[in-house]
Parts: sequence; C-alpha cells; structure tokens
Amino acid sequence: MPTISMFYGIIIRMYCAPKEHAPSHFHAYYGDYKAVIDINNCELIEGELPKKQLRLVMAWAELHKEELAANWRLAMESELPFKIEPLK
Repeated sequence: MPTISMFYGIIIRMYCAPKEHAPSHFHAYYGDYKAVIDINNCELIEGELPKKQLRLVMAWAELHKEELAANWRLAMESELPFKIEPLK
C-alpha cells in the first residue's frame, strides 16, 4: 500500500487494487491508530484517530479531494497513486 502523503506524524496510504471495496477511500495511520476516510464526503468510515489528528486528516482531505479522487481512479486500474502535498 503506497504512502501518498505524510504530515505531523500521520501517514496517508491508498491500496492499488481493482477490487478494493467501495466507497472511494484512503487509510490514515498515526502511531497505533488506523482510520479509513471516505474521499467523497470526507467522513470517517472505519477505525479511529485521536481528535486532533482526525481534524488534521479531514482538513487535508477537503483541500485535496480532487487529487484523492484521481488517485482512487489510478489505484482501481492497479496503477500507483501519485504523492499529494502534505498539510502545512
């Protein structure tokens, strides 16, 4: 699962597999925490992150929604997603 962005100790990854389950999403990791975030509506759909890190991930996802959707399309074709600018 390639890493597409990293910021403030948070790692953002996306699977590259045509049969990855809907809805379009990415995975966020922070220490022992893991979360799955829906790209279309920027909602937590599985797992958990500490509140502060979840807010940072959601803000980043809103800023990069189009890039995340483009990466999802690439990943569904088994192509590597591109890197996305970290939250600053």
